[in-house]
Amino acid sequence: MIESVRRPAALAAHDVAPWLSRLAETDGSGLGAADLVDVLDALERAKAACAAAQARVTAAFVDAQAAEAEHWRGQVQERLDANDFEGHRAAKDEVRRRGFTPVPLSSRRPARRAGRGAYDKAGVAAQVGLARHESPRRGAQLATTALALVRDLPCALEALTTGQLNERRAELVARLTSHLSAEDRLAVDAEVVGANLADPVDGATAGIATWGDRQLEGAVRAAADRLDAEGAVARARTAESERRVTIRPIPDTMALVTAVLPVKQAVALYAALTAAASTAHATGDLRSKGQVMADTLVDRVLSGAAAGSGLPGEVPVEVQVVITDRALFDSDDTPAQIPGYGPVPAGWARTLLTEDLGPPGEDESTRPRTWLRRLYTHPATGTLVAMDSRRRLFPAGLRRHLIARDGTCRTPWCDAPIRHADHVTPWAEGGPTTVDNGQGLCERCNHVKEQPGWSHHVDEVAARRGTHAVTVTTPTGHQHSSVAPPVLPGQTGLVTAAGASRLEAALLERLTG
Repeated sequence: MIESVRRPAALAAHDVAPWLSRLAETDGSGLGAADLVDVLDALERAKAACAAAQARVTAAFVDAQAAEAEHWRGQVQERLDANDFEGHRAAKDEVRRRGFTPVPLSSRRPARRAGRGAYDKAGVAAQVGLARHESPRRGAQLATTALALVRDLPCALEALTTGQLNERRAELVARLTSHLSAEDRLAVDAEVVGANLADPVDGATAGIATWGDRQLEGAVRAAADRLDAEGAVARARTAESERRVTIRPIPDTMALVTAVLPVKQAVALYAALTAAASTAHATGDLRSKGQVMADTLVDRVLSGAAAGSGLPGEVPVEVQVVITDRALFDSDDTPAQIPGYGPVPAGWARTLLTEDLGPPGEDESTRPRTWLRRLYTHPATGTLVAMDSRRRLFPAGLRRHLIARDGTCRTPWCDAPIRHADHVTPWAEGGPTTVDNGQGLCERCNHVKEQPGWSHHVDEVAARRGTHAVTVTTPTGHQHSSVAPPVLPGQTGLVTAAGASRLEAALLERLTG
C-alpha cells in the first residue's frame, strides 16, 4: 500500500523538478519594467494553478486513504467472525489511521476542549500538513478545503486553476459555505463565482478576478444566508457560546490579546474604553487615545483579578525568563527568551527582573517575587543538558526542562503550545523517562503519534554532537527531522567561571538578605 501512494508522488516530483529549477534561476535581469510586471502577473497565476493542483492531489490522497479504510473495514468483521481477535484489533487500527473527518473551517471554534478520541482520525491531516510544511491543524484545514473545492465548489476550483482567485480567496469561499449542504454550496458557487468568471472572449469582462476579499465575502455571505435563512438565525443565537480570549506574540516584546464577544458586549466595552480616553484627555493626560484605552483595559482586568486572589495588588501569574548570567549581571546583549513567546531584548529582561524589587526594608508582601533557577546548556549547541528520572510520568521539574528546551510542539511546522511531555520511545517499549527520550508535544500531535504507522526515534548521531533531534516517520514512509532549538538563539560563547561565581554570590546575597 505504501508504494501505491509514493509512486505517483515520485512521478509528479520528477515532472515538476525541471520547471522549479528554471524558476529558481529567474531573477528578471534584462527585462524592462513592463516585462517585469508581466512576469509577476504570470507567476501569480502559476501560484494559483499550483494551489488548485495541490487541492486536487490532496483530495485524491484523502479518497485513496478512504478506499483503503473501506477495505480494512470489511476485514474487521471477517476477522471477528473468525475469532481472530488480534487481527480484529489490527484491522480496526488500520481503519482508524486512514480515516479523515473534515474539520470546521469557520473562524469560530467551540470553547470546550477536545474529548477523548477527538484525534483518532487526525493522521491523514497530519501527513498533509507535513507534506505542505504546515502544522497538523493547518493540514486538516487544507484537506477539508481541498475536498470542498473538488466535490462541491467546481467554479471556485476553476477560478483558482485559471488564476482568477488566489488560494486565500478560494479558501474564503470554502469557509463561508462550510455550514451549507452540498446542494446549497453548489448553488452559491454557481451564483457568486460561476456567474462572475472572466469571459474568455470579451477580455474587458474581468469578473471575479478583480474582486477584493471584502467584496467576495459579502457576496458569498449574502447568497449563503438567503439560501439557508433559518440556519443563519440559529448560528447567530449559538455564537455566544463560542466567546473566548486568545493571545498571540508579536514583535518588540508585545502581544496581541483578542476577545471574541457578542456584538453588544464588544461595542459596550469599546465605548467604555473610548470614554475613559476622552476623560483622560480632558484632564490633561498626555498619553495617546490608544495608550489610555490599553492601560484602562489592563488596569480594570488586573485589579479585578488581584481582588479575587485575596492578595493585595498581586495577580498570581508566573512569567518565566531564560537569560544568560552575563546578560543578567554584566550587561551583555545576548537576547533572553520567554518560553511560549520567543526572544526578548536583554535590557528589557533585566528591567523586568529588577525594576519591582524595591529598596531594602520595604514591605515585600506587595512586590512581585523573582526567583532564579540555574540552567546549564551544551557549550556548542546551546541546548539544555540532561536530567533523568525513574518515574513513568515526567516529574514537574523535568517537564519544565522540556518546555524550556523545546519552546513549542516538536512536530515540524506545528508551533502549538506544549501540552504533553512525551516519551520519544514509548515507556511500554522500554523508553526511559529522561530528557534525551523526552519531547514536548501539543495534544493533537501526541495522539497522532500513537496511531499505527507513525514512529518517532532520537537521532543518536545528532545526540553525540550535543543536539537533540527526533526523526518522525509517517505511515507512507516519509521522514521529517525535528531539532530542538537553542534555548537562547542569540547566545555566543561559553558561560564563564567568573559569571558563574557572580551568579552564586548574587543568589547567596538574595537568600541571606
